[in-house]
Amino acid sequence: MNSIRFLFDKNTWQEIFGSIGKNKTRTIITVIGVLWGIFIYIALAGAAKGMDNGFEKNFETVAKNSIWAWSQSTSMPYAGFKTGRTLRIKVKDAEVLKNRIPEIQYIAPVNTKGAFGGASALTVRGIKSNSYAVYGYFPEIAKIATQKIYDNGRFINDEDIVQARKVCVIGDRTQQELFDKDEDPIGAYIRVENIYFQVVGVHKFTQTTPFGTDGDIFIPFTTFKKLYNTGEDVQFFTIAAYDDADVIQVEKDIKAVLRSIHRVHPEDERAFGAFNLGEIFNKIMGFANGITFLSLIVGVATILAGVIGIGNILLISVKERTKELGIRRALGATPREVRSLIILESVFLTMIAGIVGIILGAGVLSLINYLTKDINFPYTNPTVPIPYVLGALAIMIILGTLIGSIPAQRAVSIKPIDALREE
Repeated sequence: MNSIRFLFDKNTWQEIFGSIGKNKTRTIITVIGVLWGIFIYIALAGAAKGMDNGFEKNFETVAKNSIWAWSQSTSMPYAGFKTGRTLRIKVKDAEVLKNRIPEIQYIAPVNTKGAFGGASALTVRGIKSNSYAVYGYFPEIAKIATQKIYDNGRFINDEDIVQARKVCVIGDRTQQELFDKDEDPIGAYIRVENIYFQVVGVHKFTQTTPFGTDGDIFIPFTTFKKLYNTGEDVQFFTIAAYDDADVIQVEKDIKAVLRSIHRVHPEDERAFGAFNLGEIFNKIMGFANGITFLSLIVGVATILAGVIGIGNILLISVKERTKELGIRRALGATPREVRSLIILESVFLTMIAGIVGIILGAGVLSLINYLTKDINFPYTNPTVPIPYVLGALAIMIILGTLIGSIPAQRAVSIKPIDALREE
């Protein structure tokens, strides 16, 4: 009860402010050390979180553990085959991969025309025409990379695959270029490579894969097979591993299984290519976590240096106030009251510096967010979680209390009679 009364006593705070006022310049310079430490922590941790949020947003519609795998040509002779043999992965390879690699959650064979520099498919509707990339998809692709379809449409389904229906899903740009502004494309027909397809959906393009544009046309894989006579050949597999899987090992296992299926030398690393989004994503998240950890280390170290400076200032203050403290003791002030006064001053200076540093850090993060909101860069909402901020404040209170205990003990150790003799 006495501690609470002491904390809210007007005289206590008058003495604290009076002590600070006697050494304004020295106190401000020292406090800046603590302020700078919390500012660095907030700014770096917030920047790392902004990068984390940016990549999370960019890849929110695609499985984090995604891998794209395709065949190339051999670089080593094996089993009677010469170097340079061109390989073709097959539809049935997908089932073999799924059975042999339990870490694979989904796998979807994909064929495409015009996506990688080849001739695009001429598409006509009435007097309007243009060329677009065409993809042959299975419905499973939507479980790996979410396809955002506008409300009145749908994506390719299992019946489309079984019956090899001539249906398609078109992109935003395709709709704008082939249809009038107020015209509903759902149910209408377009001519792709002189074959009529009924539009069943319009997809909203998001860059979630290493390829794709807002003008792509999606058709059932089996329909693509008939249209372009691809047989059982597949250009690439889109694969999603389970969240807890090691994507680097999964990629190695995929290539090993494909080498086994197609009789390729076990050490031939060029026979099959892959793009491992999961590995890239993990590296990015690791980098962001590293920055957060670095900000914590740098911030705490700088805060500690600043707090030590505050301790030194208070030691000097105690030395300068020796006579004053002696008078307080002579008038009945207890050692506990003197100790509490010095510690309270230390915590107060530390907290003020911390709060100002947090405000400045938040201001800088808001400015960064404003400057980056319209640029094509994966950076969104750079903020520091509240628990991190509260944790930083708690550390500052603890450090302020501990460092304030040193000059406080020095003040308590002063004997009133000796202090009164001090000139």
